[in-house]
Amino acid sequence: MSDTPGDERTLAGDIQRPVDVIEAEAVFTELSRQLTRRSRASGKQSSENEKGGTAHVQDLEKAHSDEYEETFDLREYLSSSNDATQAAGIKHKHVGVTWENLNVQVAGATGHKVYVRTFGQDALNFWLTPFQIVWPYIAKVIPSKRAPVQTTTILHEQSGLLKPGQMCLVLGCPGAGCTTFLKNLANERREYANVSGDIRYAGIDAKEMAKHYKGEVVYNQEDDIHIATLTVSQTLDFALSLKTPGPNGRLPGLSRKEFNEAVKNMLLKMLNIPHTANTYVGDEFVRGVSGGERKRVSLAEMMATRAHVLCYDNSTRGLDASTALDFVKSLRVMTDVLGQTVFVTLYQAGESIYELFDKVLVLDKGRQVYYGPPSCARAYFEGLGYRPLPRQSTPDYLTGCTDPNERQFADGRSEADVPTTPEELEAAFQGSELARETSRDLSEYKVLMEHDKADQDAFRAAVAADKKRGVSKKSPYTQGFMNQVRALAIRQFQMRLQDRFQLITSYSLYTILALIIGAAFFNLKPDAAGSFTRGSVIFAGLLTACLDTFGEMPTQMLGRPIIKKQTGYSLYRPSAIAIANTLADIPFSAVKVFIYNIIIYFMSGLARNGGGFWTFHLFVYLAFLTMQGFFRSFGFMCSNFDAAFRLATFFLPNMILYVGYMIPVFQMKRWLFWIYYINPLAYAWSGITENEFGRISLACDGSYIVPRNPPGVNKYPDGVGPNQICTLYGASAGQNSVAGRAYIDSGYGIDTDDLWRRNFLVLLGFFFLFQLTQVLLVEYYPQYFGSSGATVYAPEDDDLKALNAVLKERKAHREANRGTKDVEAGVSKESKSELEFDAKPFTWETINYHVPVAGGMRRLLHDVYGYCKPGTLTALMGSSGAGKTTCLDVLAQRKNIGVVNGELLLDGRPLRSDFARKTAYAEQMDVHEGTATVREAMRFSAYLRQPYDVPKEEKDAYVEEMIEVLELQDLADAIVSSLGVEARKRLTIGVELASRPSLLFLDEPTSGLDGQSAWNLVRFLRKLADSGQAILCTIHQPSSMLIQTFDKLLLLERGGETVYFGDIGPDSAILRDYFARHGAVCPSNVNPAEFMLDAIGAGIAPRVGDRDWKDVWLDSKEYSEMRAEIDRIKSECVAKPLSENDKPASYATPFFYQLRVVVERNTTMLWRSPDYVFSRLFVHGFISLFVSLPFLQLGNSMRDLQYRVFGIFWVTILPAIVMGQLEPMWIINRRTF
Repeated sequence: MSDTPGDERTLAGDIQRPVDVIEAEAVFTELSRQLTRRSRASGKQSSENEKGGTAHVQDLEKAHSDEYEETFDLREYLSSSNDATQAAGIKHKHVGVTWENLNVQVAGATGHKVYVRTFGQDALNFWLTPFQIVWPYIAKVIPSKRAPVQTTTILHEQSGLLKPGQMCLVLGCPGAGCTTFLKNLANERREYANVSGDIRYAGIDAKEMAKHYKGEVVYNQEDDIHIATLTVSQTLDFALSLKTPGPNGRLPGLSRKEFNEAVKNMLLKMLNIPHTANTYVGDEFVRGVSGGERKRVSLAEMMATRAHVLCYDNSTRGLDASTALDFVKSLRVMTDVLGQTVFVTLYQAGESIYELFDKVLVLDKGRQVYYGPPSCARAYFEGLGYRPLPRQSTPDYLTGCTDPNERQFADGRSEADVPTTPEELEAAFQGSELARETSRDLSEYKVLMEHDKADQDAFRAAVAADKKRGVSKKSPYTQGFMNQVRALAIRQFQMRLQDRFQLITSYSLYTILALIIGAAFFNLKPDAAGSFTRGSVIFAGLLTACLDTFGEMPTQMLGRPIIKKQTGYSLYRPSAIAIANTLADIPFSAVKVFIYNIIIYFMSGLARNGGGFWTFHLFVYLAFLTMQGFFRSFGFMCSNFDAAFRLATFFLPNMILYVGYMIPVFQMKRWLFWIYYINPLAYAWSGITENEFGRISLACDGSYIVPRNPPGVNKYPDGVGPNQICTLYGASAGQNSVAGRAYIDSGYGIDTDDLWRRNFLVLLGFFFLFQLTQVLLVEYYPQYFGSSGATVYAPEDDDLKALNAVLKERKAHREANRGTKDVEAGVSKESKSELEFDAKPFTWETINYHVPVAGGMRRLLHDVYGYCKPGTLTALMGSSGAGKTTCLDVLAQRKNIGVVNGELLLDGRPLRSDFARKTAYAEQMDVHEGTATVREAMRFSAYLRQPYDVPKEEKDAYVEEMIEVLELQDLADAIVSSLGVEARKRLTIGVELASRPSLLFLDEPTSGLDGQSAWNLVRFLRKLADSGQAILCTIHQPSSMLIQTFDKLLLLERGGETVYFGDIGPDSAILRDYFARHGAVCPSNVNPAEFMLDAIGAGIAPRVGDRDWKDVWLDSKEYSEMRAEIDRIKSECVAKPLSENDKPASYATPFFYQLRVVVERNTTMLWRSPDYVFSRLFVHGFISLFVSLPFLQLGNSMRDLQYRVFGIFWVTILPAIVMGQLEPMWIINRRTF
C-alpha cells in the first residue's frame, strides 16, 4: 500500500480498501458549505429539539433514529475541504510516528512470582517498622554489596514508522505486548520500570510531546470507563466542550455551540447510536445502553478529543461484526482525509477489516516478528514454513503462527527447519527484505524530519490555533483552567442531579436525622436546666452534619479511573476536578443543610430570631464544606480506602474530643490541649455556641438554686433570695438569671467577641486550606495511575503443588501430541468420562418484553420463538443494541423489571423454582470475588451448585478438568483481581461450567478474547454440546470458521424482532441459502456472519431488499418448520413421566453446608485483605488509647462525673465508626451477590 499522506492519495479502485474517499470528500465539502451558510432555520430547529427533548432516560434498543437526515462521514471541521481550510488559514496536523530500538521493562525478575499480601505478613511488618526505619542508616555504615534492581524486558528492540494518513494493525496472542506497545507510543509510561529507545512524533521527541502536546497522542483502553448516570449526549458534550478549537481553529463564523452540536451528531450517526443520545451510559448497577453501544460511546469520546495520533486497544470488543467493520471503515476515512496516524489492536479481526490497514505489526512475547504491508504478511509466514487452515482469516493465521498450541507446519516442514521461538522468529524477520526496507524508510523519514520542518511547524501552528485565547502556547490543554472548572462543574452537577437514588436518600436521611435531633431536644427552655442541653443540641447538630461528609473518601476513590482516562486525553488539569466538585456540590448541599438546620433550630427552641438562625446556618454549612474538603483530601491522598480510613480515625476522634464541648479548653491535659487550636470543628462549635448564648439569658430555678426548700418546707423564696445563689456557671449572687455570654465564658472559656473576629475567619481559612490541599494533592501527588498490573499468586501448599504438577504434566503431554483428534476438540481423553450432562430441551414461544418508560411501556422483544435441545450449540446474534443480551436475560429469568409475556418450557413443562440452580449464566461483565484464586472460585461454585451427594473429591477433580480445558493451568493459583481481561473471561465461563448445568447460557463468551482463544473456547463449547450439553450463547464478530461450529442461529434485528432461526450448516451453507433465496447472495470470499448482519441493515448501510427481514421470516417455510418442531418437542417431553425423586429445590446443598463454605471463603478473603483487617484493629486500638488519654485519672467532682459519662458514650459509638469502614467494602462486593 502507498505510504503517502492521506491528503495526497486516492483510494478509488484500491481493491483492498473498499472506501470511496473522493466521494466522501465531496460529501464533506458540501457539508462544509452548509455549515458556512449556518442556516438560521436549522439552528432554530436544533434549539427547539434540544429544549423539547425528553428529560427521561430510556433503555432504548430500537430502530435507527430518523432525527439526522444527513449522512455523515467522520471528517471533523478542522480539516474541512482544502479550499475552506486554506481560506481560513487553518493548518493541518500531520504527525508521523517513528520508534527506534524501543525496549520496555517492568519490575521483577523473569519467572519471579508476586505473592498476595496477607494479614500475617502485614502484622509482622508493622512490628518490624522501627527496624526497617533504622536499617537504611545501618546499611550505610556496614559495607555490603547492594543487589541490583531486577527487571524483566517485555518489549524488545522495536523499530518502525507510521506516516500521517496510515493505519497500523497490531496483532499478537495475549501476553505478546500489544497493549504495552500502544501505551508507550501513546506516551503512557508511568507503570513501567524503564523505557529506552527513541520515539518521535513529526520529529518531536516524546518528552516534549508529553509536556506540551499530550492531548494530541491518546490511548483508548480496552475497558469502558464512564460516569454511569450521565447520558450519552452529556458524555460527548463534556469532551467536546473541553476540546472545542478557538476561533482560529474553526471555519469562519461558526460558533462553539454549532461546532460541538454538529460534531456530536456526526459522531453519533457515524457510530450508529443517535437513538441513545438521551440514554444513561449505565454500568452493572445503573440500567443504560447495551454493552456494544457503551463501547461505541468510548470510541466517540476519544474521537471527540480531535487527537491526531490515536491508539485503540481492542476497540471492537463487544461490537458485532458489521458494526466493527463500519467502525474501522470510518477510521480509514478519518485517517485518509484528516491525515491522522492510527494504531489499532484487534483480537478478532475479519478479513474485510484486515484489508483496511496500511501496516501490520505481529508481536510474539514482546518481539517484533513482522512489520510491513498486510498484503505480504501471509506469504511471508507461509515462506517460513507455516500452513494456514482452511477458511482461516489472515489475522487469525498470523497470531496462530506465534501460538505453539495452534500453529501448523507446512507439508515436509517441522520445528527443525522452521523458526518457532520468539527469538528465532525475530531473527528471521530482521534478516528479511521487509525489515531492511523498514529500516531504510525509517532512516529516510528521520532525515526528512530533521531537514524539512514543514509538518512539525504546521502541527505546532495548528495546536496553537486550537487553543482558546489566553491559553499558553506551551499548555497541553485547549481550554483555560477556569473553562475546565466550569465544564467539570456542569458535568458534576448533572451527575448528581441524575443520580436520583443518591439524591433522594441523602435528602431523606438529613430530614429524618434533623427530625430525630429536633424531637430529642424539643422546645428547650431558656433556663438553667436547659443550659447544658442547649450546648448538646448545638454539638449534635454540628457533628451529625459534618460526619456525613465521611462518605466523600470512597466517592473520590471510585472516581479515579475517570480522572486517569480524561486527564490522559488532556481534557483538563487534575486540579480542576477538586474545585469543580465543590462548586457542583454547593447547590445540593446548601439546600440539604438548610432544611436540616431549619428543622433542628426551630424544633429545639434555639434563639428564635433571624440573625441567630442565619448565623447558625452559616457556621454549620461552612463547617460542612470544610470537613467535606478535609475528607476529600484523604480520598485524593491515599492509595486505598483502608489507608484513608486509618488516617480519618486518627484525626476524627481527636477533632470530636477537642471541640471544646465535652472537655472545656482550660480543662484539657496540657500535653494535648494544642489539638483544640488546630481543630476546625472547635471554631465552628465555638462560633455557634457564642451565637446562641450571646442572644439569651438563662433563668435560675429548681435544683440550680442553693440552698433550696426541702419537700413540705417553705423557708426560702422560689427565686434567688438574698441568702441564695445560682450554681450555674457565670452566676452572680442575688441574680435570678445568668447572661448566656457569662455562662459560656465561665463554663467553657469562650468569648462571644470571638464570633466573627476569630472563629468565622479561622473556619473560613480552614475551608480554603483544604480546598488548596485537594488541588495540590490531585495535581502533584496522583493516586490514580495504579501498578504495573502484574499477576499476583497465592502461596502453594503441598496439595496445590501436587495438583499443579499434574496440570503441567498433562499440558506437556497435550503439546507433545498436538494434532490428535481429542486435542483438536479442546478436551483431553481423560476428560471424556467427566463431560456427561443431564440436559433437557428448552423452548420459548411468543416472547415479548416491555419496560416502563416515560409515558408508557416500550417493547424491547417482539414474538421471539426458538428452542435449544440437548447436544446442540445455538448462537444468538444481531447488531449491537438489537436486544441479544436482553433476550438472553429474559430466557434465563434474569430480568427483574418490566413485563415478560410468552411461554417458557423446560422439558415441556413450565419453569420450576430450581430453574436458576440447574442452569448456568455466564454474564458479559466478569464479576468475581477479587481475593480468591482461579481454583478457589471454581471450587466454590462446584461445592454449592453441584448436588450435595456428589463427593467433594469428584467436584475437585471436575474443577481440575475445567482448569485444563480452559487453559488456565498457569493461572490456577492466581488472584482473580490481578487477572487480565482474557483470563477473567475464561474464569467466568469456568465458574458456570463448574456447576455442571443442564442448560448453559453465555453472554458474549468470546468478547475480549483473541481469535485463537475464541476458536479454542468455541471448540470447547462444541465438545460440551457433543457430550449432551444444551448451550445458548450470544456472540459477536465470529469468523467464518467460528460460525459454522454452531448448530443453530437465532438472529435478531433492532427492536427485538426475529429475522431467522434455524440450522447454519457446514460452511454456513443452509444459512447462506436462506438469504440467497430472498435476494441477499453472500459472496464466496465474504464471512457469512458479517454478510447477514449487513444484509438486515445492522450497520450504517441500508438493508438488502425492499422488505423488512422480519416479514420475510414470518412468511418463510423455515418459520413454519420451527413452530412444528417446537410442538413436537413439547409433545415428546410431556409424554415422558416425571421422576419421583425429581423434586424442585432452590438450592443444591443444605443451609449449614452453605454457611461453612461461605465462611471459609470469607475468612480467606479477610486474610488476604490486610489493609481492611488492620484498619479495623487500628480503629479499636487507636480510639481506645486516645479516648482514654483526655480522661486520664478522673476524680470525683461534678465535671469528672460528666467526663465518665462521655467516656461511656465513646465506647457505645465505637461500633458505628467501624461500620463506616464496612460500608464501602459491601458496596464494592455486592456485585458478587
